[in-house]
Amino acid sequence: MERTRFVFSGSGGQGVITAAIVLAEAAVLFEDLTAVQTQSYGAAARGGATRSDVIISRGAINYPKVIQPNVLVCLTQEAYNKFYSIIRPGGLLLIDSRFVKPQRKVDAIQKELPMYKTVMDKIGKPIVFNICMLGTVIGLTRIVKPESVIKVLEKRIPAEFIAMNRQALELGFELAAD
Repeated sequence: MERTRFVFSGSGGQGVITAAIVLAEAAVLFEDLTAVQTQSYGAAARGGATRSDVIISRGAINYPKVIQPNVLVCLTQEAYNKFYSIIRPGGLLLIDSRFVKPQRKVDAIQKELPMYKTVMDKIGKPIVFNICMLGTVIGLTRIVKPESVIKVLEKRIPAEFIAMNRQALELGFELAAD
């Protein structure tokens, strides 16, 4: 892996930006990689369009914006409609099958997985949907080790929520393996 570019997109409140921050921190703090993370919000933080870019590299990163991601995650139809065309040919397009119905053909590996449904069926709390998505991304890309993500989560969230987040991360790995 020389450089991997990610775009996480969805709506405010889904935890897209938090997941991107956790990924970037795991890469930098525990994997000895270089990472940059940027974000943008729609008109309203909660419910508006959200995008977060992450670049992870073994070397220097000269430009923080992702133009053609290797990995594009779309958690809403609006995000899919807006960003599907930027995926790098041969890249990975990950969508949640509950919220997004793909309508376009893209030159990428397209994965439609029931991340939200799995979280609701197994955990019952949508607050960890983003961590399940992150687990799926990591399971599909192997960009960082799961333990690195857990270490970041342990620093960022209250102790009483660690078990639930760990379970969501593991559900994401399971979805990636299917």
